[in-house]
Amino acid sequence: MKPFINYFWDNAILPTLKEYIHIPNKSPHFDSAWQQNGYMKQASDLLVDWCKKYSPPDFIIETIELTNRTPIIFIDIPGDNNETILLYGHFDKQPEMTGWDKDLHPWKAVLKEDRLYGRGSADDGYAIFASLAAILSLKEQKISHARCVILIESCEESGSYDLPYYIQALQHRIGNPNFIICLDSGCGNYQQLWVTTSLRGLTNGTLSIEVLSQGIHSGKGSGIVPGGFQILRQLLSRIEKETTGEILLKDLYVPIPPARLEQARHAAEILGDDIHQSLHLQAKPLTTKAFDLILNHTWRPALAIIGCDGIPAIQDAGNVILPKIEFKLSLRLPPTCHAEKAARLLKTTLESHPPYQAKIHYEISDTASGWNALETSPWLTEAINNASLTYFNHPAAYMGEGGSIPFMGMLGQQFPEAQFLITGLLGPESNAHGPNEFLHIPTAKKLTHCISDVIKDHFKRYIMKGKV
Repeated sequence: MKPFINYFWDNAILPTLKEYIHIPNKSPHFDSAWQQNGYMKQASDLLVDWCKKYSPPDFIIETIELTNRTPIIFIDIPGDNNETILLYGHFDKQPEMTGWDKDLHPWKAVLKEDRLYGRGSADDGYAIFASLAAILSLKEQKISHARCVILIESCEESGSYDLPYYIQALQHRIGNPNFIICLDSGCGNYQQLWVTTSLRGLTNGTLSIEVLSQGIHSGKGSGIVPGGFQILRQLLSRIEKETTGEILLKDLYVPIPPARLEQARHAAEILGDDIHQSLHLQAKPLTTKAFDLILNHTWRPALAIIGCDGIPAIQDAGNVILPKIEFKLSLRLPPTCHAEKAARLLKTTLESHPPYQAKIHYEISDTASGWNALETSPWLTEAINNASLTYFNHPAAYMGEGGSIPFMGMLGQQFPEAQFLITGLLGPESNAHGPNEFLHIPTAKKLTHCISDVIKDHFKRYIMKGKV
């Protein structure tokens, strides 16, 4: 298996992955004219053509595009029993972001030693290649496996708002998978296989603070007019403790399952200070305790301000009191916290009893509940650990992730009995969504090996249950 996958990555995957990086197929939230611009079609055509080139004729490979919906790549691979495995990824991308190194560029593939730089390399362009390579490796060795369905969507970075329509439209073609693999998550290091056990939810919205009908000279109004930032400070203090970042709204907390606490302790022992040292901090972390940092970013709510309007650039700033300022707030939620209830609570907290009776409005824009995995079956626990030991020479590790993958919640609801393996390549410094995003190639190869082995062991479990 090793020679095939390594050779396939070097000679079949990497050349096309580099081509994919060059395409600025930003997710619809970041490119409202995505249909006219044609980049999404260009990317899907590239990926589908590659899949058809390397797949046998009995594979069904097509791009499906419902009316007024972003496209999805659907691959149906016949299996050797009546069970189905679903593999997931996405091919839409985050926007450019500033701060890339001078010799790097979001839409230019740059290979430096073991790292392939460029937007979408690790998030999540590799997923379709790794998924297909894992299955082709089994075919190459004539190893039996279940039927596999690969779904690669194109609006994940916009919240997967089109995905439910495809899940419904393709329900009869997908079937009833009992095992779901997602290649769009993180890894704590590049030394072992990391399994994501939970994902945080999210609610985003825009906070508007209006104190004047028009801007006025600060010499005329300061000391009389309450400042927008003064009001902002008061409103934020209703939500979080300014010295620690602790969220004060108790209804946003949930009980943390004992198994997740134990996994967090184990992950903290493995990672130690690496948890925050890989983040390029120009300040101290909120705490130096690795265990608390892991819980903070996996099972506790946290607030971030991610955008603002109404504030002129420094070179354009006159002595004027700003009449209206707006802020985009992003509130990460614990995996089992109800996102819509959290959004309503945030809106009520911000809008009630406005300081100085200013005009305060909070517009909810996005909500997505998190996800917590079912207890892992013994066969899958053993398969995951064996794969990690075989290809990484270290046992597998388990940890929640701070981000959101809406697909997981949707599939968890639709297939409540399915086992999940969520993993990925978003490791230290890989910087998805930010500048200098990269794919760590050796880990990508090892992860592909692991996925192939786990698919093989899924079929072995079927045989051991006496169904063949």
